[in-house]
Amino acid sequence: MSEFRIHHDVNELLSLLRVQGGDGAEVYIDLLQKNRTPYVTTTVSAHSAKVKIAEFSRTPEDFLKKYDELKSKNTRNLDPLVYLLSKLTEDRETLQYLQQNAKERAELAAAAAASSTPSFGAPAAASKISMQELEELRKQLGSVATGPTVQQSLELTRKMLRDKQNKKNSGQRLPVFPAWVYERPTLVGDFLTGSGLSTDTAVPIGSLPLASQESAVVEDLLYVLVGVDGRYITAQPLAGRQSRTFLLDPSLDLSIRELVNRVLPVAASYSTVTRFIEEKSSFEYGQVNHALAAAMRTLVKEHLVLVTQLEQLQRQGLLSLQKLWFYVQPATRTMHILASIASSVDKGECVGGSTLSLLHDRSVNYTGDSQAQELCLYLTKAASVPYFEILEKWIYRGTINDPYSEFMVEEHQLRKEKIQEDYNDRYWEQRYTVVPPRIPAFLQKMAAKVLSTGKYLNVVRECGHHVTCPVAKEVIYTLKERAYVEQIEKAFNYASKVLLDFLMEGQELLAHLRSIKRYFLMDQGDFFVHFMDLTEEELKKPVDDIAPPRLEALLELALRMSTANTDPFKDDLRIELMPHDLITQLLRVLAIETKQEKAMVHADPTELALSGLEAFSFDYVVKWPLSLIINRKALTRYQMLFRHLFYCKHVERRLCGVWLSNKAAKQHSPHSAQGCAGAFTLRQRMLNFVQNIQCYMMFEVLEPTWHVLEKNLRSASNIDDVLGHHTSFLDTCLKDCMLTNPELLRVFSKLMSVCVMFTNCMQRFTQSMKLDGELGRPALEHGTMLGPPTEVERAEERTRKERARKHLAEHADTPQLAASFEATISKFDASFSAHLLDLLARLSVYSTSDCEHGMASVISRLDFNGFYAERLERLSAERSQKVAPQMPAPRGAPTPAPRVAVTAQ
Repeated sequence: MSEFRIHHDVNELLSLLRVQGGDGAEVYIDLLQKNRTPYVTTTVSAHSAKVKIAEFSRTPEDFLKKYDELKSKNTRNLDPLVYLLSKLTEDRETLQYLQQNAKERAELAAAAAASSTPSFGAPAAASKISMQELEELRKQLGSVATGPTVQQSLELTRKMLRDKQNKKNSGQRLPVFPAWVYERPTLVGDFLTGSGLSTDTAVPIGSLPLASQESAVVEDLLYVLVGVDGRYITAQPLAGRQSRTFLLDPSLDLSIRELVNRVLPVAASYSTVTRFIEEKSSFEYGQVNHALAAAMRTLVKEHLVLVTQLEQLQRQGLLSLQKLWFYVQPATRTMHILASIASSVDKGECVGGSTLSLLHDRSVNYTGDSQAQELCLYLTKAASVPYFEILEKWIYRGTINDPYSEFMVEEHQLRKEKIQEDYNDRYWEQRYTVVPPRIPAFLQKMAAKVLSTGKYLNVVRECGHHVTCPVAKEVIYTLKERAYVEQIEKAFNYASKVLLDFLMEGQELLAHLRSIKRYFLMDQGDFFVHFMDLTEEELKKPVDDIAPPRLEALLELALRMSTANTDPFKDDLRIELMPHDLITQLLRVLAIETKQEKAMVHADPTELALSGLEAFSFDYVVKWPLSLIINRKALTRYQMLFRHLFYCKHVERRLCGVWLSNKAAKQHSPHSAQGCAGAFTLRQRMLNFVQNIQCYMMFEVLEPTWHVLEKNLRSASNIDDVLGHHTSFLDTCLKDCMLTNPELLRVFSKLMSVCVMFTNCMQRFTQSMKLDGELGRPALEHGTMLGPPTEVERAEERTRKERARKHLAEHADTPQLAASFEATISKFDASFSAHLLDLLARLSVYSTSDCEHGMASVISRLDFNGFYAERLERLSAERSQKVAPQMPAPRGAPTPAPRVAVTAQ
C-alpha cells in the first residue's frame, strides 16, 4: 500500500469517527509505516480469526451466516477485514472507545433526523382495519412477492447489464432475446407453480395400500425429477432466490415419506440448475456464464437420460422406491454441487473473471474429493474457454474483443496526441487498465504481465506494423498454473523485445534523447554562444514585445552556424515563451494532485512583467510512439532544467561583460578605477559563485547521471524499465540541481537577482566613468603629436563632448551615484553575503539531516577555503548569544539570513 493510500485511509477513518484535535493523521501514518510486515499474515490466520469473532459475538450464527454469504459472493479483502476485527476483540480499550463513539454518532444522527423530519398527524382511531381485511392484504402482498417480483428483478438486472455494455460498445448494439422468451413460462424446464397435476386427485394417498402408495409416489418422483408437479408431490412457489421446497400429501405413509425426502433434494437441485441455465443464457450475462450454462446443460441432459431409463424400468414394473433411491443416489452429489455453484454465482452476481475465480476456488477446495474436483474442473475448463480466447488475442496480438466487459483488461477511449500537450496526461497508465474484480484467482500473480504484454503489442500495432507472437499456443485451464504461466511469460518476453527493438532501433530513441540533451541540458557549447549572441537584444525586451517568428529565425541561424547542424533531429527543436517564471512553474508542478492545485491553476500567470530571458524556453516535437517516453511531463522537467541553466549562463555573461567594461573604463579614468577594488572583488566572488554552480550542475549532476541512464537503457528488457530509468534520471537531475526544493530555489533566485542588479549598477557606473574621461580628455590642439587637428577630427570631438554633456544633463544624479558608490557596493556585498550564507546553511542542513550527499559538493565548491564557514560560525555564535536570555534555539535548523527585496532586471 502506498503512502498516499495510507494517508487517505487514515484521514477518512478519523473523519468517520469524528476525531478532532490530538496529534493528527501524521502520527498514525508513521506508526502504520513502521509496523508494516513484508509478508501477508491474513491468509494463514483467517480461519482462527473467524472462530475468535464467533466466540466473541452475541449472535455467532448470524455472523457465520453473513461471512459465508460474503464468501460465496467472492468479496475482495474479506479475510483481512476479519483478521482486523479479531484483533479488535482483544483490545478492550479500543472496543470501549468504539462503543462510546458509536453511541455518540447514533445520538447525533437521531437528533439530526428529528430536526429534519416533518410532523405528521396520527391516524384516527376509527381507521383501524379488521382482522379479515388484514388477512386479505397479507395474501395479496404474498402473491405479489412470490409472483412477478423475481421476474422484475431479473429484468432490471438484465437492463442494467445491457445499458452498461451498450455504453461501452457505443458503436455496436449487442443482441438481445425477444420479450416473449421471458414471458412464456412453459419454455423454462422448471416447475409451473399454481397449475400442478394435484388438482385431479380424487383419493387421498393414505387410503391406498402400501404397494399402491409406493407405485404412485414413484411415478410422481419421476415427474418431479424433470421439473413437473406430481399428484401427491407438488412444488412450492419460490420466494426470491431460495431453494425449491415441496409439499407432500400429509396422509402418506411415514416409511415411504422418509425415502421420498431423500430423493427430493435432487429435484430441488435440478430446479435451481435449470433456472440458472435459463437465466444465464441471456446475452447480457457474458460469454463465461454462457459457457458455464452450456456445460451445466450437458450434465443436465445426462440427468434427463437417467430419468428416462428409470421411467422405462417403471413401465416394466421393475422400479421400486428403494431401487429409485439406489439409482438416483450417485447423481445427488453431482446435482448438489451444480446447484451450489449456481447459487453462489447468483448471489455474487459474478460475471467473467469473478465467475472463473469462484469455480477455481471450488476446484481447489475439493482437493480431497476426486469426483467432485473432476466435476468442478470440467465446469471451469468449459467456462474458461471464451475468457482464454480473449486472453490469447490480447497477449498474442495486442487486441481486445470483450463486448460483455468480462476480461481483466479494460480499454479506455483516450487520444494519444494529448500525451504531447497535457502535463498530467496518463495515456500509458490509463489507456488500458486492470479491473481487479475481473481477474481470475489463478491469474492474479500474472495480471501485471498480461496487461504489459498486450500494451506492448498494441503500441507496435498502432504504428501500422502487424505483429503475431511466434510462440502462440492455446491456453488451457489446469490446476497446475505453471502451464499457462509459461505461455504468458513467453508472450511477455516476445512483446517486450518487439517494442523495445522498435523504439531503440526503428525510432532511434537514444538518438532523440541525445538530441534533447544537446539543447535542453546545454551539451552543445558553441551553439549556445552563437544563439545568445544573436538573441541577446531581443530577449532583453518584455515578453509581450518579443516576436516569436524572429526568435525562430535566429534559432535556425544559430543551428546552421554551429556544429548542431550535424544533428539529424535539429528541426524538431522549437522556441516557447512561458507564461510563468521558473519558480511559479515549479510550484505549479509540485502542487499537482494536492489541495493547492486548484488555487495554483486559477492564479494569475505572474504579477510582474516577465522579460524574454525569464520566459524563454525550448520545446521539442515528439511523435508517436516516442511520446510514450518523451511525454509532456518529461519535456516539462527538461524545460525546468534548461531555464535554470540558461539563466545561470545569462548571469555569467552579464558578469563577464562587467569585467570587460571595467577593463575599458580603466583606460578612460584610471584615478576613479582605483576606488573600485571592492566592486571588482565582489564581481569576482559573484562570478566564482555562478561558475561553480554551473560546473557542479554540468559535471557532477547531469553528465554522471546521463552516463548511468545510457547504461541502463542498453540493459533494459522492456519499455516499462525504459520509462522508469528515464523518469529516475530526470528526478535525480531536478533534485540535485535544487529544483525540487522551493526554499533553496528561492534563495538561489535571490542570489541571481542580486548579481543582475549589481551588473546593472556597474554598467551605469562604468558609463559615467567613460563620460568623465571624455570630458576630462585634453583638446586635440594640445594633445596631438601629429600636428594640428583636421576639421573632421575637431567636429568628431565636439560631437562626442556634446553627447557626454547631454547624457550628464539627463542623469543629474550621476555625481550622487559616484559619491555613494562605495556605500552602494557595500550594500550589494552585504546582500550577496547574507543570501549566500543562507544558502550554505540550508545546504548544510539538507546534506546532513536529509542525506542529500550531493549538496556537500556544492558547499565544498563555494567555500573551498573555509571563508564562509568562519562567517557562519561567528554569525551563529552572535545570534545564539542574543537569543540565549530569551529561549534556546532549536538545534539542526538553518539560521534565517536577512532578506533583501530584489527583482530581476
